[in-house]
Amino acid sequence: MTIPDTGMTPDQIMQTLQKFKSEDVDYKGGKIFAYTFHAGEEADDIVKKAYMLFLGENGLDPTSFPSLVRLEREVVRFIADLLRGGPESVGNFTSGGTESIMLGVKTARDFARAAKPHITQPEVVFPRTAHCAFYKACEYLGLKPVVADFDPKTFRADVDSMRAAITDNTVLLMASAPSYAQGVVDPIAEIGQLALEKDLLFHVDACMGGIMLSFMRQMQGYDVPDFDFSAPGVTSISADMHKFGYAAKGASTVVYRDKALRRHQIFANTQSTTYALVNATLLSSKPGGPMAGAWAISRFLGREGYENMFRGLMDATQTIIDGINATGDLYVLGRPDMCIFSFASDTINVFQLQDELGRRGWYVQPQFSTPSSPHNLHITVTWPNVPMAQAFVDELPAAIQAVKDNPNKIDFNMVRAQVKSMLESFGDDAIAQLSAMAGVGGADMPREMALISTILDALPKHMSEALLKDFINDLFV
Repeated sequence: MTIPDTGMTPDQIMQTLQKFKSEDVDYKGGKIFAYTFHAGEEADDIVKKAYMLFLGENGLDPTSFPSLVRLEREVVRFIADLLRGGPESVGNFTSGGTESIMLGVKTARDFARAAKPHITQPEVVFPRTAHCAFYKACEYLGLKPVVADFDPKTFRADVDSMRAAITDNTVLLMASAPSYAQGVVDPIAEIGQLALEKDLLFHVDACMGGIMLSFMRQMQGYDVPDFDFSAPGVTSISADMHKFGYAAKGASTVVYRDKALRRHQIFANTQSTTYALVNATLLSSKPGGPMAGAWAISRFLGREGYENMFRGLMDATQTIIDGINATGDLYVLGRPDMCIFSFASDTINVFQLQDELGRRGWYVQPQFSTPSSPHNLHITVTWPNVPMAQAFVDELPAAIQAVKDNPNKIDFNMVRAQVKSMLESFGDDAIAQLSAMAGVGGADMPREMALISTILDALPKHMSEALLKDFINDLFV
């Protein structure tokens, strides 16, 4: 589409945008278990109003918009206090968990340049259960990711494996609270002691759980392990406001134990012919809307509002977990510490179950296998899911039976054999052949994902990543 010669009317613009949205998932309807966080229409309204009030403000120059400095300080202090950072803790507002994690890695790299200049090939050690953003940060910033094992029963990081992975080039340890895939908190206190012993920085990815776990820790009936600055050795934490803080998208924080460490995050430059540039985070132009939305929702919900929501989320999570385990075909992996978890099966291809649930209006997220864990489906329970939890449990048996009755079952072992044969036969052309086999290509979005997911799971990781890159490269102009 090219830009029109004459402008459209406001009504035409909004009608067209509504049409664009018509095929999107209905994340407010309670049947979507991923990606979005909705706290209800009244909360949505106050976030939108606050966001729009600061739509044009720019955090690039704090002297021009002191309102944004105040918003950022107050949101970060709210998070830092939840994370028991103490008066010396500092942090910044970011665009999302990936930026927060990237800043944690950048800070460790630059700290090492100053304190350990003999390290020329810095390494970061984290368990395989870590979020993909850790790999992305290492790739973007030129560090080597060193991946440690996890316990295949609990899905928590294996501290002995992390210890063995440390070398003279290690600059940072990283762990999760909780891990996205199975919703379990890594042994943060033990890894913190390892970090102190080895004189290393230690970043905790609490993007999913930082807010919710902090409240649960103060509520009766929940046993939350130490995961924040109360654990000696933790030097930085990322925690998202746009997840269980229920802010608008584009709202996260990265918090440091003290200002001396945070200084290595900051970029400043006076060498250009332009104005002096100083950025606390990755962004230069920094929108005010997400900050205002995050500030507004925290004030609107308050402690009581958050606690009521989190108790409802945990009750709904238990309903779904009990229902999944009662099917006889599905089982939950590990023991989740909050309202995110995954489940697998020894009797059916769960990727086909994802498609079957999709035909019934439900969305769950596919996750691939590793040498220590099976392919599985992921669920994130959010506020709209609470009243729909029992409905999901009630529909599971019929969906499972439909997969069993499907005459076109996708057998994992057969697909693996086919993939192996194609890799041997087609060599460099295997990716194109496998894309055609899976029905991936062009700008059309696939309607069913089971075969695609099964093929991706069967491929060596570097080849599945290549196939995904090709898909995205074709999808966007």
